[in-house]
Amino acid sequence: MNKNPYAISFGRIPTQYISRDVIIDEITTTFNSDVVDEQAFKMTGIRGTGKTVTLTAIEKALAEEKDWIIVDLKPGADITNDLIAKLYTDVAFITDFIDVNLNLTAFGIGISLSKKSPVASLDVALEKILAELEKRNKRILVVIDEARKTDALVDFIQEFQILIRRNLPIFLIIAGLYEDIESIENTDGLTFFLRATKYEMTPLNIGVIKEDYKQTLGLSDDVAYELAVLTKGYAFAYQAFGKYMWDEKCKTITPLVLAKVDDVLAQKVYDKIWSELTPKDQWYVRFIAEKDAMDAAELLEITKKSHSDWSEPRKRLIEKGVIDGSIRGKIVLKLPRFREYIANRDIWQ
Repeated sequence: MNKNPYAISFGRIPTQYISRDVIIDEITTTFNSDVVDEQAFKMTGIRGTGKTVTLTAIEKALAEEKDWIIVDLKPGADITNDLIAKLYTDVAFITDFIDVNLNLTAFGIGISLSKKSPVASLDVALEKILAELEKRNKRILVVIDEARKTDALVDFIQEFQILIRRNLPIFLIIAGLYEDIESIENTDGLTFFLRATKYEMTPLNIGVIKEDYKQTLGLSDDVAYELAVLTKGYAFAYQAFGKYMWDEKCKTITPLVLAKVDDVLAQKVYDKIWSELTPKDQWYVRFIAEKDAMDAAELLEITKKSHSDWSEPRKRLIEKGVIDGSIRGKIVLKLPRFREYIANRDIWQ
């Protein structure tokens, strides 16, 4: 293989990647069940954790089933309108059904072949379309990536609740950053969405990364393990280390590879994360970055701050994926080579 199998472009599916098989299998199995317990799932995680790759894998798996129709939509658009428009454009029998049974010309969808009364609401039109899909034993999956709270998305989720109460064959996966998904969950009237199962893009398994590097890059067991540990299981770092080791044809981890990885992490991910931190959060992170891990008591001692002062920054830093808050009383930097990122920022400022 002459082409680099690793990729650092967001949205591009790399040739070489580590699939999140458990999530993919659980969602596809649930959706394909004869009696479906859940019709909506959420995915969350910071940038570069593999949300889009996982969504694409789910779409691909379901698209191989003849009964599924997959529709990708944007969170900021008029979602119901766009959904019906895409079905009208892309699915032949839906095109025929709308032309014969529904007058949607007022919404710029379809044509009127008779003197049918125009449909007053797209919600009503969607129900009729889904009822037709049900007759044909079809299921539709709506996928919304990079979701954020918008009036259109809130309206669609509320409409979705009504549709599933009527046992219509519509399914939904929404993926987004921690804070964006949480913002949607906390919206009044979206109790259903709050209860929907949420998958967090947790770190990739270090052992799996090691074996991948051994086989793909031809590294020794020790070097592959060292490289895997450097990634901290962060999907984007796994791709970046793989890419630059491949480009440089390295069998050991060189300073040039580390420098290139640091640069792309900064440009593609860390600068954005840093800009979204409050000045207070940034102030705490500079102390935390003196080590890869420290006790919370040590942080409070060196900063001369109280638990109450630290509680809100701690929550925000966990949500941003900067620190791991799973170990009580411990503060662990979650992002790979973030200490080096902070050090480099301070040099240039």
